[in-house]
Amino acid sequence: MKLVRYGAPGAEKPGLIDGDGTLRDLSGKVADIAGAALDDATLDQLRALDAANLPVVEGNPRLGPCVGDIGKFLCIGLNYSDHAAETGADIPEHPILFFKANSAVVGPNDTVSMPRGSTHTDWEVELGVVIGKTAKYVSAADALDHVAGYCVVNDVSERYFQTQLTGQWTKGKSCDTFGPTGPWLVTRDEVPDPQKLDMWLDVNGKRMQTGNTSTMIFTVAEIIEHLSGLMTLHPGDVISTGTPPGVGMGMKPEPVYLKSGDRMDVWIEGLGQQTQTVTEDS
Repeated sequence: MKLVRYGAPGAEKPGLIDGDGTLRDLSGKVADIAGAALDDATLDQLRALDAANLPVVEGNPRLGPCVGDIGKFLCIGLNYSDHAAETGADIPEHPILFFKANSAVVGPNDTVSMPRGSTHTDWEVELGVVIGKTAKYVSAADALDHVAGYCVVNDVSERYFQTQLTGQWTKGKSCDTFGPTGPWLVTRDEVPDPQKLDMWLDVNGKRMQTGNTSTMIFTVAEIIEHLSGLMTLHPGDVISTGTPPGVGMGMKPEPVYLKSGDRMDVWIEGLGQQTQTVTEDS
């Protein structure tokens, strides 16, 4: 299934995209695409519905983040061997973890607004993993059974804030609007192998990132094993798993960063496309 949340910010309704690409309303079947609704039992109930009997959503409503009421937004840094190479970083021995504030999360096509004083705002296409079943001390062999599904994340980053404002990466990752998520949550039965997904990102129509999840240093399963040994993962938690090469910070001979008016188009194979226009806070 492809599950969505549509409507005005803060008032999104649950829906699904049927086999013909039509948006159908799920309000009568589930309160939200969030929390307990992401467990296997509820997803099986939704999967058993005849989509043709669900109300069609007319028009072209805004799509919100594909997961509501996100508990933890965990991010893995330097997790692609080819991205680590472009930044000159050593291959990490363990997954690098940082957090993105939930207040950064926006819909897949919402505006990305650079914070005051930003001169180094960058793009990062990433595979998002949505937890569907509570995970604690989970082995890599069992890890994917705890996944509800997958989505596209643009881990927008302010590199000066990230690296120069003494402290953790979170400072450059958590600015408002820096977490476009969606367009839809694709349930795990539609993604037989999360380590074989092509991914791309364009800025103003120019291809900047081209990658594949096969070059991850730590697989999705290994990430879940590692994180669940540190903390309990709950339904609705989101893990953003790192980015392939082609970020602005790594451009040669000089880095290239976003400016007001730029457009980002972000895709992952089978998971849909995002499009954001960049503005700046007044």
